[in-house]
Amino acid sequence: MKKIVIALIGGMLMGLTPAPVEFWPLAWFALIPLWILIRNSSTPPSPPLPLSPSPLLLGLAWGCGYHGLALFWITGVHPMTWMGVPWLASLAIALFCWIFITLWGAATVVIWSVGMSFFNKSKIQVDSDRFASVRKSKLIDSLLTIVFGVALWCGLEYLWSLTPLWWTSLSYTQSPHNLAILQLSQISGPSTITAIIVAINGLFAEAIIFNKQIFKLKKQFFIVSFTCLIILHITGFLLYIRPVDRQSEAAIEVGIIQGNIPNEIKLESSGWRKAMAGYTKGYETLADRGVDIILTPETALPYLWDSSYQYLSFYQAILDKKVPAWVGTFAKKGDRLSNTLFTITGTGDIFSRYDKVTLVPLGEFIPFESILGDIVDILSPLDARRAAGDPNQIFDTPVGRAMVGICYDSAFSEHFRRQAAEGGKFIITASNNAHYSDIMPAQHHAQDVMRAIETDRWAARATNTGYSAIVDPRGRTLWISGINTYELHADTIYRRQTKTLYVRWGDWLTVILLIFGVGSWVFKSNRD
Repeated sequence: MKKIVIALIGGMLMGLTPAPVEFWPLAWFALIPLWILIRNSSTPPSPPLPLSPSPLLLGLAWGCGYHGLALFWITGVHPMTWMGVPWLASLAIALFCWIFITLWGAATVVIWSVGMSFFNKSKIQVDSDRFASVRKSKLIDSLLTIVFGVALWCGLEYLWSLTPLWWTSLSYTQSPHNLAILQLSQISGPSTITAIIVAINGLFAEAIIFNKQIFKLKKQFFIVSFTCLIILHITGFLLYIRPVDRQSEAAIEVGIIQGNIPNEIKLESSGWRKAMAGYTKGYETLADRGVDIILTPETALPYLWDSSYQYLSFYQAILDKKVPAWVGTFAKKGDRLSNTLFTITGTGDIFSRYDKVTLVPLGEFIPFESILGDIVDILSPLDARRAAGDPNQIFDTPVGRAMVGICYDSAFSEHFRRQAAEGGKFIITASNNAHYSDIMPAQHHAQDVMRAIETDRWAARATNTGYSAIVDPRGRTLWISGINTYELHADTIYRRQTKTLYVRWGDWLTVILLIFGVGSWVFKSNRD
């Protein structure tokens, strides 16, 4: 039981790295307890302890500690009484969502722990009478374990990112504050940061594991651990301090409207009227300031954008002021509605359309709908049947080709990498984070900061209730709104055409790591 508690505490320390605590330095040490416990569990104690926890339980404890704490904001959906959900049912739904996504994330840690345990059961045979042979075997064993551990973790995160539930990569523990190390994500995306975090934790853990008989090796591993940590941060800092071009011909004056429409009234007539008044007034104000284009949040105008839109005051303001706008609304896609961002020109025409690609499970789509659809309809009044957008959309606008994401899209780095590779010159994201506690908007901002750095692009964020922001290609937040406030902001972003290694080659590092990970297993097995 003691070991399970230690693993849980280690996971909870990792859970303190994102918002709201944002104590990111803990990420460089919080995996050490689990690493040591897994390594020691591979060597049966003498005498054996029948109640010693398995790697599965240790991984589950650490994973629940990390993901459970980092994702606790999901419980902010409660209460949903404004949607007609009874208070107790709302609480049950919120707890179910939290527990499920926690276990979903923890499953990767469980698999990693079990995999590490199997790897460590193979012991390199040495001549116990020769100290040099023992020292060499310990060194080889530790290096192989680190390589395998990093490869397995990155491989599991990659598979996890292909599922509908993806958020708490180890990489995002460093965003938005440790901008030096985040610059290295330009090499191979978020997996670069994850690999570094796991490797540093592994080096420290292996140093601790070495016994006093090989004290020199123990000391050397500590020195290497700190040296790698420092060198990597210095390298990232040198990338961070590079000047960012601000050429006038590439400038775009963007206006951002944060409408601050509470979800409790968003879909009611009072909410519609407030949204129309607030966004129309905000559009007119920003247009008078001379911006090139205006960005609104996800479903800023919660209407079906059809032939009736010409009667909206917002649309009439566009015809009057002649300034294009990115309008968050709903649109028809087949027999369903899509969560859509339109580019509306100064003449009132639809220039381009982007439909949200990554839908929120249960909130916007029902997994295994043919089986679970009727059950979900009974338990929840939510219309969880949105139409997903094509993953290969191109979003051209009057001010250049944009890389765009709506809300949950921000968590998926490949989505933005693809758009950058296809000529996207800047990032715009539109979100409505009012469903959750104030923690979620902060974590969402951290995700968009990472996307800006990985692709070397400027980013403009518009949210319903906060935090809207302007982020430069180094991840610096040049402006950020308040929370639960109505705000207007005009700022300059710049078109860029650079292509980072990540944009060019994708997540090549994980592929290389997996090759080395398999090689480590084969090498170690052949030395047995």
